[in-house]
Amino acid sequence: MPHGARTQAILPDGTRLDLAPGATGADVAAAIGPGLAKAALGTVVDGRLSDLATPVPDGATVRILTKRDEEWIELARHTLAHVMAQAVREAMADEGYGPERVRLAIGPVIEHGFYYDMDLPRPLGPDDLPKIEERMRRIVKEDLPLERFVLPRDAALARYRDPEDPYKLELIEDLPTDAPLSFYRQGDEGTGFTDLCRGPHLPSTGAVPARFKLMSVAGAYWRGDESRPMLQRVYGVAFRTQEELDLHLWRLEEAKKRDHRKLGQELEIFTLDDDVGPGLPLWMPRGTVMVDEIEALAKEMETKAGYKRVRSPHLSKEDLFLKSGHLPYYEEDMYPAMELDHVRYFVKPMNCPFHHKIYDARPRSYRELPLRLAEYGTCYRYEDSGALMGLMRVRSMQMNDAHIYCTEEQFASEFLAVIHLYLEYFRLFGIDEYFMRLSLHAKEGLGKKYVDEPELWLRTEEMVRRVLTEHEVPFVEAEDEAAFYGPKIDVQIKSAIGREFTLATNQVDFAQPRRFGLTYVAEDGERRTPLCLHRAPLSTHERLIGFLLEHFAGDMPLWLAPEQVRIVPIADRHLTYAERVRDELSARGLRTEIDARSERMNGKIRDAELLKVPYTVILGDKEQEGEAVSFRSRQEPDANGVALAGFVEHLAEARDARARQVAPIATG
Repeated sequence: MPHGARTQAILPDGTRLDLAPGATGADVAAAIGPGLAKAALGTVVDGRLSDLATPVPDGATVRILTKRDEEWIELARHTLAHVMAQAVREAMADEGYGPERVRLAIGPVIEHGFYYDMDLPRPLGPDDLPKIEERMRRIVKEDLPLERFVLPRDAALARYRDPEDPYKLELIEDLPTDAPLSFYRQGDEGTGFTDLCRGPHLPSTGAVPARFKLMSVAGAYWRGDESRPMLQRVYGVAFRTQEELDLHLWRLEEAKKRDHRKLGQELEIFTLDDDVGPGLPLWMPRGTVMVDEIEALAKEMETKAGYKRVRSPHLSKEDLFLKSGHLPYYEEDMYPAMELDHVRYFVKPMNCPFHHKIYDARPRSYRELPLRLAEYGTCYRYEDSGALMGLMRVRSMQMNDAHIYCTEEQFASEFLAVIHLYLEYFRLFGIDEYFMRLSLHAKEGLGKKYVDEPELWLRTEEMVRRVLTEHEVPFVEAEDEAAFYGPKIDVQIKSAIGREFTLATNQVDFAQPRRFGLTYVAEDGERRTPLCLHRAPLSTHERLIGFLLEHFAGDMPLWLAPEQVRIVPIADRHLTYAERVRDELSARGLRTEIDARSERMNGKIRDAELLKVPYTVILGDKEQEGEAVSFRSRQEPDANGVALAGFVEHLAEARDARARQVAPIATG
């Protein structure tokens, strides 16, 4: 900057401030007014989170953050990582360990909180966390100012050579030689804490909210490499208010209860067995009922929407996946090839190449389009073993898959119809929180991760963007998340306890129809290539049922419950009537079982509750004499002496409506 030049900062309202060279965010706040300078916690500079200690680039747009802004919690979480590291170092010093025995690695912000990886002289355990947390609160109360400073590379390296800290040295050595090496110091040089860090941070430890909690200690390899040292990772969470922290802790506890892996075993839905292999779930009878019900729902919805059902084999010659382009882009996620008669075969990781072949089985006319081909096909993907998790990430999956072949003129209405199908399913399952993510390609991935057709990428991405915008469908954009053959919509949903899942997809494919030579005869007699939409509104049976187990905490809606009615006769003399009740319910397609064991009635009722059976019917003398039932329900208030015929009709109507919650039965 020339001698005498000033730094100019632009405020959100367009006001321009002339400041001294090297002005920081704090200087911008002070120039606006003393009240804001006192309340300021950080800045947003040209859309990026920053702090008050960092110089503002000339001409940057600057917004000052106070406690009224949501973004400041990210600054607090980062500062808490440093506060925690200081507390651990002090605790180790009190135990007689010198600074050379406490080596710090990295302490980033993560969703809801922070962590710090440390190489310590002894293992930390759960009993250490309250003590460290108490020290952290003391450091916060001391209101230590955080000072940012920059060192030349040689000085920064020297700082970590005595005593030697291999992790910080490696971080510095891996940075470009011209990268600024910034440090943050809280408190005095001798008694406080200083860390290599690019920030941003709060102006002082006293600005940290009291709503934080240390959660756990885990092992973590340095830089995720199993050949490197194992470090101790201490996790913490932090929120703006006590209410937010309490809600988060409640959700964590609730998530443990709702874990689909735990519920899947307790409710006899699915099992995983080492002899079968990781990520290859076995559906038990009760789980298979759920699979069948969801498939029946999909078939019903797709029939109404004009889909035609097809079937395809579980494996194919290598040539099919070479033609589709999957092998060059996707082979590492596929099971290895098997060879027979000098021909290589792969088990299928997706259905689309088979559907393209079905489309291409005979000539097509524009009069047939859109052609919608649907299949619940079983696919196999060799997911990394570390990524496998119950039903959420598996290696064998049944996909709610379909491919829509259409003209470019039909694209908008077909794409939108798929979005509306999503919304109907979400209404049915009570999914109220969701958003659409438009996943785009990245230029640097062309030819490697994505088909090398830059003009087609831009055109199809704009086609999707236009449909969403014109029909006022809310969405966000994410670069470098597309499928290799085209842009896609990923639908992110939240369960009842706030856990986020990617469930549905809607993908545009401009590449594979051309690779397969797919054509149709247009109205003018010319042959043209159709567009293809890949859509899976219900994802896979595996992921959907895993999600629903957690969303409903195992209390499935009546229509989806594996067992809908459990009949408990009070005594053996009531067994004949119990069989009649079962037969009448079964005749209406209601899944019903009789518990005829010689157990106490309360024990039988408890067993039905553990399996979360929606209705437990209790039959005694009064019910038998009056051709009635008494029931306990997880769906509606309990009732006694309900006419059998009315009860059967009541449940059948609720089942047919696929109601999430059953309205109370009319009595009296």
